[in-house]
Amino acid sequence: MPVIVAEDISKKYIIDHQRKNGSPSLRDIVTEKVDKMFSRKQDNSDFAEKEEFWALRDVNFSIDQGDRIGIVGHNGAGKSTLLKILSRITEPTTGQIKIDGRIASLLEVGTGFHPELTGRENIFLNGAILGMAKSEIRQSFDAIVDFAGVEKFLDTPVKRYSSGMYVRLGFAIAAHLNPEILIVDEVLAVGDTEFQKKCLGKMRDVSESGRTLIFVSHNLTAIQALCNKSFYFEKGMLIDQGETTHIVTNYLSKVSHKTLEKHWDNIESAPGNDQVRVKRFKLFPEYQDDLNHIDVRTPINFQFEFWNLVEGASLNLSMHLYTFTGECIFNVGTQAETFSKGLVSGVCEIPGHFLNDGSYVVSMMIVKDTSTVLYNMEEALIFDIEDYRENVTWYGKWPGYIRPQLNFSIRQTEHVVND
Repeated sequence: MPVIVAEDISKKYIIDHQRKNGSPSLRDIVTEKVDKMFSRKQDNSDFAEKEEFWALRDVNFSIDQGDRIGIVGHNGAGKSTLLKILSRITEPTTGQIKIDGRIASLLEVGTGFHPELTGRENIFLNGAILGMAKSEIRQSFDAIVDFAGVEKFLDTPVKRYSSGMYVRLGFAIAAHLNPEILIVDEVLAVGDTEFQKKCLGKMRDVSESGRTLIFVSHNLTAIQALCNKSFYFEKGMLIDQGETTHIVTNYLSKVSHKTLEKHWDNIESAPGNDQVRVKRFKLFPEYQDDLNHIDVRTPINFQFEFWNLVEGASLNLSMHLYTFTGECIFNVGTQAETFSKGLVSGVCEIPGHFLNDGSYVVSMMIVKDTSTVLYNMEEALIFDIEDYRENVTWYGKWPGYIRPQLNFSIRQTEHVVND
């Protein structure tokens, strides 16, 4: 029996673009408002242009009770917008959504929390929002606190919580208050390995109890492990839906496996903000045997260059390497240094005979004061590593994500002498 039915769902946002001559002054704004009051003109292109952006277009689907739905797609595909509509945080511009059952959702960090209230008070607040009686919330209270691991901070306002504490408590509340429908957006992106395992275990418990799970993640391995059905979104449209293995295979086949360089010559159009802007991110392979492809023997250098716009900034780089299915292989960072305004570059070297064959994704963060992420360039480079073997007769898939050459030897330590 369907618990969620979406019929021709679309969501439109209006984006204001500032005028090319710079930001308007207070006098300009007041003058524009007065002109609009006494003029029939609907727009003044000297100040701003408005653009329609469709985050979702004509989306139709049906979700049955007990379904475990994974949602895949690149950033900006419309996944989070769909979850906000399902969670009743925003309404669709056109179309309608029919939901039968109580929904609990964990979306962005801090969603559903009142920052001035304590952890204890927010547990009861969230339960009340879900329509639960105090007695029902009390029955789950100890399990929520134990799962989140915030017992020492229960009576501290949550505005003082770290992002990890926010997510642990938010997930614990959403999962333990027994909703008929649980919606989770990228909970595995925050928290340590132990917490991620607990989350996956709890979501598995929820799904096995007959409740409905909707899970968005870039970790395709987790989606394949948890979800029996999946949706594939691209540019706001539902491209495909069906059995998870089919959807993941289709998604991976449509994504390019090679982006070895991104660069911007113009600082004004470069990605970033008023503190830093990216100039170039490039992969330099040291090709073997004059072959123009990367294999497991190939050393790889990553060069990242950016404009620092703040004098005396203490900055470092943090690079993440992921499998194509979204699992982080490693995160490595530079030491922090103090930089003047101008170009800053960093180089990371990965030796040959380190990574296994497969497809990989690289992200780079520019970090201030070793703690504040100024800019995160997600999924910036994508590359493939091909297999190479010699002196072997076995050609099955080599297991693991890394494939290092270590000092590993074998020798005879004793001879058996025949009588």
